[in-house]
Amino acid sequence: MTKGGSCEVDVYPHLQIFTSDVISRTAFGSSYVEGRKIFELQQEQAKLVIKALQSLYILGSRFLPTKSNQRMKEIAQNVTSSIKEIIHKRVTAMKMGENSKEDLLGILLDSNDKEIKQQGNNNNSGLSIDDVIEECKLFYFAGQETTANLLVWTMVLLSQHTKWQDRARDEVLNAFKDKKPDIDGLSCLKVINMILQEVLRLYPPGAGLGRMIYEETKIGNITLPAGTYFLLHMMLLHYDPDIWGDDVHEFNPDRFAEGVSKAGKGLASYFPFGGGPRICIGQNFAMLDAKMALVMILQRFSFELSPSYSHAPHTILMLQPQFGAQLILCEL
Repeated sequence: MTKGGSCEVDVYPHLQIFTSDVISRTAFGSSYVEGRKIFELQQEQAKLVIKALQSLYILGSRFLPTKSNQRMKEIAQNVTSSIKEIIHKRVTAMKMGENSKEDLLGILLDSNDKEIKQQGNNNNSGLSIDDVIEECKLFYFAGQETTANLLVWTMVLLSQHTKWQDRARDEVLNAFKDKKPDIDGLSCLKVINMILQEVLRLYPPGAGLGRMIYEETKIGNITLPAGTYFLLHMMLLHYDPDIWGDDVHEFNPDRFAEGVSKAGKGLASYFPFGGGPRICIGQNFAMLDAKMALVMILQRFSFELSPSYSHAPHTILMLQPQFGAQLILCEL
């Protein structure tokens, strides 16, 4: 693209690559290329899981050697072996005296090693290798998919509401001009933060949160016995006019001008990252990642919806654009 030129781009796969690279480096200190196999396999697994959930379930059918079941098992084995190989290399390096790296895996292994030593080298203490693998798998998938989808819906909405795009760009240029954004500057971006919060209200990455009650709980006149599983449907609350007002379906970041607590009626009405003791541990990381990406995009491009864009929010574990996000980008 030449200076001042424009072109149509499906930004969704590019945002996925970006967030994959960020999460891969954060998790393992590696490049996206090294972690690409894991990302691709987990995305395929997510599609197979949704397909299974939408199919008629017959008791015991998950044990049948169907094509889908066999592929899901194969993916799980491949993901586990890939992460285990990365962990093995890191553990070997640590045993040879190399310092642990400041990434998720390094922190997990270093903390685990200290815990085991404090317990008198009891191998039953601390995390097992399988536990570490599961933590890495969750961080990989949740950290990449949520941020990519937050960014793509942000770009789609700012393409539709260009006044907010202009306001966001003015704030970015006043804060950074054409320089690289820094942590102090990112934390002061009020308009950008309002926009991201409103996008999370309209298009939360996860449409609902499942929770299990472990002891009998009374809510109003309802008594829920231990073992009850229920779904906190985020979309129903985020689109409730009694909570958000008559403009509930409109993109209006100004509703978050005084913070999340004053945006709607009731503290429990907005929870894109969950809430309470089970709130997403990666919330601050995801928001920082999204702000960084959005700032760098706004510094370099203006964008609008392409005529070929088809608005079709679609859930494959996360809420994503079914047919991509075709935008017309113009270099500034």
